[in-house]
Amino acid sequence: MDSISFEEITEETLYIALEIINSNPEYNQLEHGKERRTLEEVKEEFINDKTMSQFIKLDDTYIGVMDYLPLNEKDQYPWLGLLMIHADYQRFGFGKQAYFIFEKDMVEKGLEVIRIGVLKKNDRAQKFWVSVGFEYFKTAISNNSNEVDCFEKILY
Repeated sequence: MDSISFEEITEETLYIALEIINSNPEYNQLEHGKERRTLEEVKEEFINDKTMSQFIKLDDTYIGVMDYLPLNEKDQYPWLGLLMIHADYQRFGFGKQAYFIFEKDMVEKGLEVIRIGVLKKNDRAQKFWVSVGFEYFKTAISNNSNEVDCFEKILY
């Protein structure tokens, strides 16, 4: 059976993250108002000291990216900012597998809740997060003025 693992995104591997991000033009259009992102934009998002940015790997193949904030200073909760699978690998269940491995790791670290923000217009993502147990709790406005539905999951 194929195995999912995580690997930190670095400056040297950023070009792979850019390829994964740009394989999802519909998301980029919703989130950033354009279908393609630049290396500089992706660097700003993934190479920083606030969030943990990781590749999702299937055996030795990079199939996705994940970015999370271990502790949001505004509400004292961890927030999963992005879980994206490369377009070529979507609809095989890899996103769910990756999420549940991530969740298990968070439980082992003693976390009790994970929060996410999903663009109001991103119906596919909303369905995905509800399917893995997240529940809506409010709508907010993101840093780039998008309406975002906020969800959380209580971890047991």
